[in-house]
Amino acid sequence: MKEQIGLIGIGLVGTALAKNLLDNGFSVVGYDIVSDRCAALEKMGGISVSTPTEIAEKVNRVFLSLMSTEIVSEVILGRAGLLHSGATPGYIIDTTTGDPDATVEIALQLGKRNIFYLDSPISGSSAQIQKRKGVVMVGGDRQAFESCQDLYRAIAGEFIHVGPSGSGSRAKLVSNVILGLNRLSLAEGLVFAEKFGFDLDSFLGLLKKTPAYSCAMDVKGKKMVEGEFTPQSRIIQHFKDLEIVLEYAQKLKQPLPLTQLHQNILKEAIDAGYGDLDNAAVIQQIRCMANRDWNK
Repeated sequence: MKEQIGLIGIGLVGTALAKNLLDNGFSVVGYDIVSDRCAALEKMGGISVSTPTEIAEKVNRVFLSLMSTEIVSEVILGRAGLLHSGATPGYIIDTTTGDPDATVEIALQLGKRNIFYLDSPISGSSAQIQKRKGVVMVGGDRQAFESCQDLYRAIAGEFIHVGPSGSGSRAKLVSNVILGLNRLSLAEGLVFAEKFGFDLDSFLGLLKKTPAYSCAMDVKGKKMVEGEFTPQSRIIQHFKDLEIVLEYAQKLKQPLPLTQLHQNILKEAIDAGYGDLDNAAVIQQIRCMANRDWNK
């Protein structure tokens, strides 16, 4: 029989995880507060339930793919959460990009109940994850990580244990700083090229051959050039991640001036109505800034 794997959060990333798990021979039992997402999981061949507690009663290993650590805590410890059941899972694999210190605290609480908690955020858009091109950065017990390698292998081409609990979350925040700035610099450069009168599609091809190349050109370049912003990752989500980044930068007394500027630009993009669009839509905000700043 197929092993049943739990999944809480069936958004962009959760859907990609479900597809990969199903394609690799696992059965998926999922929950999301949005009923349409549960229906979509069932169309894919999964099973939906009405509470996280029901998942705990059915499976030993559970993936979480949620918006924030606060939601993670509620899903695990809340009244209808995973621990509300008499039966509890042995492993919780949390792909949420969350608060590292809060992640450590959750791991400690779960450890007291003999539940292994692996903070396992994934670097990559939902489209990359669906193609198993994401990179999973795992924090937590090394033996638990080894025990879940079959699941990591199902969802990603690369999965790396980076240290104790909280290390995966910390590594993802650092990765997001660099990734986000690569996207922002690409958007700025393309708008500059556009002002010079270059054809952006051809110019993007040129950039990929130069030392200016970054993976952002492959992942977001076409979307920026074509103005196609169907979300594979959302501006509002990256803005949330940068809030965590800058909070920790302050704690560590480490200025991150480019990241602060990036967050300010994303805030303006959200205020302009771009928050739920793909991160590639930051190019629209760069265009808006040009029109605003030079037409005062």
